[in-house]
Amino acid sequence: MSEVKPEEMSHPAMEQLQGFEYCIDSNPPWGEAIILGFQHYILALGTAVMIPAVLVPMMGGSDGDRVRVVQTLLFVTGINTLLQSLFGTRLPTVIGGSYAFVIPVMAIVQDSSLAAIPDDHERFLQSMRAIQGALIVSSSIQIILGYSQLWGIFSRFFSPLGMAPVVALLGFGLFERGFPVLGDALRLACQC
Repeated sequence: MSEVKPEEMSHPAMEQLQGFEYCIDSNPPWGEAIILGFQHYILALGTAVMIPAVLVPMMGGSDGDRVRVVQTLLFVTGINTLLQSLFGTRLPTVIGGSYAFVIPVMAIVQDSSLAAIPDDHERFLQSMRAIQGALIVSSSIQIILGYSQLWGIFSRFFSPLGMAPVVALLGFGLFERGFPVLGDALRLACQC
């Protein structure tokens, strides 16, 4: 059996959707791939810096602590991305910090037992330990749900009509952090 040449391959998605330059099995040229990879890295870098910039001062950390958290996040992002591209779905994506954990982490940081610690550095260390333990447990639960395929079974019961308000409420809850003036206006509008 002869090997199929790249120009003879059929790309049904490209034939149906005329605006695509590349299909899932086509590769961009090296120059363009490097530029697109750098663009993706810059986007991931913003996430890796923004999350610690918000959370570390709340935990009582200094600028040095913030730098170490950013460095750790970038290192773990690199390891996760390498594992994802070698053993995971093999998609060329950067696996970085997630905003999904920001609200639970803020709840841990504002816990009364941690807030009672008078020394800022000790409060930072205890907060980091609590956050790391919580992330390990919650990530383990996500891994179990993913590999057992329970999430796929339950996701059949989630409609966009039910999920859109949940996602909107989570977003509105964080709105005040990013845009305090708009958050105040939104709160006033909801009270009317």
